[in-house]
Amino acid sequence: MAGQVARAPSSGGGAGLRRDIKLVGLTAMSVGSIIGSGWLFGSQLALKAAGPAALISWGIGAVAIIILALVHAELGAMYPVAGGTARFPHYAFGGAVGASFGWFSWLQALTVAPIEVLAMISYGQHYTFAKGFMTRRAGESVLTPSGIVVAVVLMAIVTSINFLSVRKLANTNSAATWWKVATPLFTIMVIGIANFHAANFTAADGFNPYGARGILGAVSTSGIVFAFLGFEQADQLAGESGNPKRDIPLAVIGSIVIGAIIYIGLQLVFLGGLPASQIGTNWSTSAYTALTGPFAQLASLVGLGWLAAILYIDAVISPGGTALVYAASSSRISYGLARNGYIPRWYQSTDRRGVPWLGLISAFVIGCVCFLPFPSWRSLVGLITSASVLMYAGAPLSFAVFRKRLPDAERPYRLSGGAVISPIAFIVANFLILWSGWDTDWKLGIAILIGYVILAANRVLRLNPIAPELNWRTAQWLPVYLVGLGVIVYLSDFGPLKHPILPLWWDLAAVAAFSLIIYYWARAVALPTERMKTMLDTIVRPESRTSSTS
Repeated sequence: MAGQVARAPSSGGGAGLRRDIKLVGLTAMSVGSIIGSGWLFGSQLALKAAGPAALISWGIGAVAIIILALVHAELGAMYPVAGGTARFPHYAFGGAVGASFGWFSWLQALTVAPIEVLAMISYGQHYTFAKGFMTRRAGESVLTPSGIVVAVVLMAIVTSINFLSVRKLANTNSAATWWKVATPLFTIMVIGIANFHAANFTAADGFNPYGARGILGAVSTSGIVFAFLGFEQADQLAGESGNPKRDIPLAVIGSIVIGAIIYIGLQLVFLGGLPASQIGTNWSTSAYTALTGPFAQLASLVGLGWLAAILYIDAVISPGGTALVYAASSSRISYGLARNGYIPRWYQSTDRRGVPWLGLISAFVIGCVCFLPFPSWRSLVGLITSASVLMYAGAPLSFAVFRKRLPDAERPYRLSGGAVISPIAFIVANFLILWSGWDTDWKLGIAILIGYVILAANRVLRLNPIAPELNWRTAQWLPVYLVGLGVIVYLSDFGPLKHPILPLWWDLAAVAAFSLIIYYWARAVALPTERMKTMLDTIVRPESRTSSTS
């Protein structure tokens, strides 16, 4: 394939976004995001929450994310625009819904880089010079004042690399991704061969000590969903893809399959590799739960010191690579939000390399601020997970609208059975929010309110000449959805009530029924076809146009 790279227009000044990323680069962006700090901690936390049945949790998580990924693949190929995940709801429902899901997307992307930096510093405690960067507080490792300084420096390095051209960014990440994928695969092979005990699967209090609630809860609360986050990075950078029609679906679907294979393998060898001294009578309190660098320390415990050394190096490269990708992603999301008129137009400005520079600087500043209220890895996971799955919920809703309102639109990748898979994907997203639990979801509610304040200030102060129509009629279902889902979580087995009104299984049925009501309600009141076509013709199509030829 040969051809010329077209420039996407930019109304904010600068060179505009460049279409330089190929299939390998896009796939590397998604895989590089998936294989981050999640693999360093996920197996331990899932085992603690569900016992050996955590293997089932990983399977459920993988299937759930694959369903969501399939929906994203069709949307990303149809409209390959920068920050696509944040923008699809805008074109389906207009301003109010678009602003809401745009904020969910930006919030998620902004907080990933800091959590990956925290992971790097947490594993770094193995080295003598880094021991003063974190201290133990309430059973967690949290940043000290000197640790906060180091975290800010690492964030600055991540931001600086992102100021390279998008082609150099993709090449840099591709090189890191080969290492990031090879290291867990190598770990699976070595531990699986050197120290695997099948008896561990029925040790302590058994294979499934905490029942269905433990299995389902582990999907959202133990880092499983967090570990899979990142498949949508190919969508976020679709505006810079050289051949989006072919490459976006392949990158999105391929990356989640690769991630699922790796994570399930890691859970198998972590469970099978634990020595008897680390397993007590209860999976939730056994000695292995105190390991601060689970896989590296496991390698040391079983006499594989050389593997531990490699894993401590990987504990810098894997999270660092993911931080790199999400810093890029957050700047592209802000670029897309500015084009839609939700945030100041300055965020559309790109430098001569086509980099949205203000978005990068904002990601750096907000990321550094996050270290103050969230000084540990675990303290950020819940917020990121719940914001992410709420962001993902916008894709099946948009999918439903595009299929109904634009049935004849070009679909380079058309999802077979989409009419069935799409509502299932929406139900799955809401299951993940349910399983996150009330302690996480109420914090998400606060973050949503903060976002609405920011979006309102942009409109009142007229910081962007584009004042998108809010389309309250098409957003009538949104407050019902947000509040209603929150009520169900509160009343469920995953809520704070000692005697839940909606016990396990009944809460799942309630979420499924509620999701279907919202899904078909939203589809029915979406923007009229002609209004959607006008927006797509004036904003999306010019941005997604490319002159690539065979």
